[in-house]
Amino acid sequence: MAGKIWKLMRQLLFPLRCPVCDGIVTPFGEKICTKCIPLLPPLAPPFCLRCGKKLQSAGELCEACSSGHPLFVRGRALFDYAGAALPIYRFKYGGRREYADFFGEETERVLGDYLRQSGTEALIPIPIHKSRGKSRGYNQAAVYARAISRHTGIPVREDCLKRVRNTAPMKTLSPRERQNNLKKAFIVPGNEVKLNRVMLVDDIFTTGATMNEAAGILRAAGVKEIYFVTLAAGTGV
Repeated sequence: MAGKIWKLMRQLLFPLRCPVCDGIVTPFGEKICTKCIPLLPPLAPPFCLRCGKKLQSAGELCEACSSGHPLFVRGRALFDYAGAALPIYRFKYGGRREYADFFGEETERVLGDYLRQSGTEALIPIPIHKSRGKSRGYNQAAVYARAISRHTGIPVREDCLKRVRNTAPMKTLSPRERQNNLKKAFIVPGNEVKLNRVMLVDDIFTTGATMNEAAGILRAAGVKEIYFVTLAAGTGV
């Protein structure tokens, strides 16, 4: 009871912002404005059955997954990046950590079966370098992972993966440059992860370079199967 009262008091003192319009959420007590719900729909089929990217036409795999060798078993995204870019930008760079609870709740609602059927033992957020964490104040992937954990009960492990290189921003790089940019960017502290199945968590999936690099490091440390979930994914072909 005390927890519910404290939560109510916090919402009265610090009203939640809507992840779509960024205004104070209406009606009170919700996590997104009722009128804004249709403006942020979950990613709908067709999407790649391996990485979760939205496909431009019906098919099972995007070109990257059918021609490449992903090191992850499977991934899913909650939103199509084209429709969620602004909310994710504010969540990542604008200090809107409060959006995370809506994102976590929606992830459980839309992707809960995927999360459970994967048999994952832990959520591992993609880490950011300590210099970025200091300037930004938080790691958006870790905040998102904790929100998923609150709604699913799957534990978060932030000790399994560490970023040791402050890599260049990925959005301006080609796929090959992204791969080179991420080489030796991550390590596993202690060199071993005593888990069989894990779920990587990040904000955006684009070329898959980050997921592949992180998955490779975790596999080398003993993890047998790596899945992932992201807030959004770009479009594949």
